[in-house]
Amino acid sequence: MVIYALLPACAVSIYFFGVPALSVLLICTLGCVAAEAICCKVMGRKMTLADGSAALTGILLALNLPPSAPWWMSLFGAFIAILIGKQVYGGLGYNPFNPALVARVVLLISFPVQMTTWTAPAPIGSGLDAVTTATPLGEMKTAVMLTGKLPELATSGFSNYLTGNMGGCLGEVSALALLIGGLYLLYKKIITWHTPVSFAGTVIIIGGIFWLIDPTKYPSPLFHLLTGGLILGVFFMATDMVSSPVTDKGMLIFGFGCGLITVLIRLFGGYPEGVSFAILLMNAATPLIDRYTRPKIFGQIEQEAKS
Repeated sequence: MVIYALLPACAVSIYFFGVPALSVLLICTLGCVAAEAICCKVMGRKMTLADGSAALTGILLALNLPPSAPWWMSLFGAFIAILIGKQVYGGLGYNPFNPALVARVVLLISFPVQMTTWTAPAPIGSGLDAVTTATPLGEMKTAVMLTGKLPELATSGFSNYLTGNMGGCLGEVSALALLIGGLYLLYKKIITWHTPVSFAGTVIIIGGIFWLIDPTKYPSPLFHLLTGGLILGVFFMATDMVSSPVTDKGMLIFGFGCGLITVLIRLFGGYPEGVSFAILLMNAATPLIDRYTRPKIFGQIEQEAKS
């Protein structure tokens, strides 16, 4: 179901970036499937290819990479996601961190130039050549650091951000396609509303407070919502069943933490985007959140009173 929900975003990325986007998607997906098979064989574990988890990790990894990502980096990221992000912890269901985000952060630290080289959209049939560009978040961060004021793109062009006509990772370029997929998951009850609402709501509220304080320096909540990997993170990364809390209260706390860290990194950190780091940091806090939000066993209060 999650793979189905990601198909609109994949289609939009291929439309805007063509063969390079399709190549990244195929290499990451096939690479993760191959890495899963090799790890299961070498480690003597049951093959878990049929459940689609490895393919899903590959798609999510591809959506976290720029369309210009070289094939070797995509393949390396696929093996990092499966081996380091999943299999070393025991395989399916035991990973404390989202495997695709583990690979993204490793690639960002290891190959910063390749991971921050963005391609301007060149829709299929337009006849345009691929040229390098900056992401809206990157331009916003640079302008604020140099001039102390937001660039024009941070206060306009929201229709392009919604449809995907901008530079960025494959999964950053169409908030509308990702929103459709996310609503599909909610409709099918694959995920619950707690983490997405808490995550996005925190970004909107805290980002909105800073925007009201100084709208010439801080972007609007709508800009935060439609740019970067926020929608991808809200619906598809933070809701990972293995690495996120299992209680309703825990999910709300988890989403709040993700939103708070995302805004702080975007506005005051060295990187223009903070979604990946926010989710990974909150993944580390998941065991504690589950522990302190665990509901009491039926009859426990009465038993405690008697004792």
